[in-house]
Formats: sequence, C-alpha cells, structure tokens
Amino acid sequence: MFTPFELKNVTFPNRIVMPPMCMYSATEDGHVTNWHRVHYGTRAVGGVGLIILEATAVEKRGRLSNHCLGIWDDEHVQGLRELVELGQEHGSVMGIQIAHGGRKSWGEELVAPSSLAFPDKGIPRALSKQEIKDVVENWRQGARRAHEAGFDVLQLHGAHGYLIHEFLSPLSNERTDEYGGSLENRMRFLLEIIAAVQKEWPEDKPLSVRLSATDYLEGGLTILDTVQIAQTLKEHGVDLIDVSSGGLLPASFKLGPGYQVPLAEAVKAGADIATITVGLITQPELVQEILLSGRADFVALGRELLRNPYWVLEAKADETIWPWQYHRAIKGI
Repeated sequence: MFTPFELKNVTFPNRIVMPPMCMYSATEDGHVTNWHRVHYGTRAVGGVGLIILEATAVEKRGRLSNHCLGIWDDEHVQGLRELVELGQEHGSVMGIQIAHGGRKSWGEELVAPSSLAFPDKGIPRALSKQEIKDVVENWRQGARRAHEAGFDVLQLHGAHGYLIHEFLSPLSNERTDEYGGSLENRMRFLLEIIAAVQKEWPEDKPLSVRLSATDYLEGGLTILDTVQIAQTLKEHGVDLIDVSSGGLLPASFKLGPGYQVPLAEAVKAGADIATITVGLITQPELVQEILLSGRADFVALGRELLRNPYWVLEAKADETIWPWQYHRAIKGI
C-alpha cells in the first residue's frame, strides 16, 4: 500500500484514497469554509495518497444539498485553490469530483433523462436535447475551474443514482431518442461530457469516472454492462475507474468488509484499466491483500478516514514518517 503509483504525469505517494464524501458544510452559495480546510488538511497531514474532494456541483440546481460545494461560478475557484495548495503542501495528490444530482438534487427544479420519480424527491422534468447540451457545457466549465484551482485529478460522478448514472441505467432512462435505449445510446451523455471536459482538462493529468457497477435490481445495470462501459471510457481517454455500486433506487444487498472489491476486480481485468475499490474496508491486512493480489490499484477508506485521519501513519508502523511536530507523542522518538 506504500508503493508509489504513476498515472500520466502524476505520482501518487501511496495507494490509499480518501473518497468523495459530502460534508454539507459549504456556504449557501457553495463556497469553501474553514471546516473544509481543517477536514482535508488533516487527512493530508495524515499521509493519504489521494484526496478526492466531495461531490462538487457543476450547476446550482444540481447540488445534493443547500450546503454542498459548488464549481459553477468562477468565484468558487479561490477557495478550492486554497484546499489544493494545503493538501499538496503536505504531500497528498489532490482530486475533485464534479457532479450533478439529477433527480436526487436538493431544490425545487429536478431534472433527469426521464420523468421517473425517486422516492421522497418527486417527479423530475425530462431534459430536452438543448438542455442536455447546456448541462454538458456546465461540466466543461467545471473542468476549466478545477484546472484553474490546480487539482491533480478530475473525477466525474457517474454513480449513486445521480444524473450520469440516471442516463446509464435502463431503470431511470426511458428516452426514445439517441440518449436512450441501447447501452451505446445511454452512454452518449457521459461520453459527451468526457469530450467536453477534455477541452479544458490537461491531457497529462488523470481523468477518472466513478461508476455504480451494479444497480442490484432486475433490469438494471450489471457488472457486465459496467465492464463494457469501462472499456469504452478507456477508449475515450479515461485513466481511472472508481468502482462503487447501487444508489439508483432502494435495493437489498449484502454488506461486509470489501464487499465491492470483486466489482473493481472485474472492471480492472475486463477493461485493463486502473481502478479504485471501496466498501467498509478498515484493516491494513485487507488493503494489502487487495493490492498484492492485483484486485485493484487503489483502496479508498471512507468512514475509516472520518474516524481516524492518521490511519495511514499508523498503518505504516514507522515512527519516523509522523510529522516532526508530533514526534514527542510517538513512542520511541
């Protein structure tokens, strides 16, 4: 887990990832607050190799709450840049996940590929073709701002029932035009976003997509679909797939440490692309097993890094890697 990994022109100091986790702590206008500075800065001091900022909205109506970060305005760039510089100063690679909540957004105007309700959210309005183009443009502008802020990695949120996922899954996409029907058509929205962000995002920086590998529901996305999607994404210049699952509609599935690892393993093998795996992983021994067996290239620790920002330092069991300011508290130093 402490072996560096190179992707494009970025060297990751280790394989531990802090995945995007919404903090619901931005201003109502989507700006960074001191909570974010402390939250992300602490994990950088704690040695996390890749920190991916929480889902950051490419347009205001796409926020997941009225206190989620935004990247729909140039005024957002300065605060985001401060987080990047803080993380990089302490050795972390800094990424950002840009997103649109679709029918799961917060607010009165819900949009989606089709007018199909999500529980407790109401019925969204189906996007017109022109509106799809407008949303794609918002993703492009978001990528431009992410680059201006200095992020090392850009991730597109295509999982958990949000707008891109809604287009990908046949359970939420009933369109009869070129954006619906076949898997090829349902991928069109995502591919148009990728083409748009690549106009702004440097070719030498990694581009990532987070996918829900399965909907856990009959008639929904399967791991075979996701392998095909990942193959296509690789052909279109995506470098890293963050493999999650579910979120489109309520579903029943078994939970346990590493429960999503087989999904990342299938994507890595089937598409020959670098992957991040995640899912109730807490123990260094499990992280080592996943990486040494080649089941994934990175391991994301979500809740565990919320509980313990110094997990990486403790896992290495090397007292000398702790910040010198803390040495008096470390046994043996």
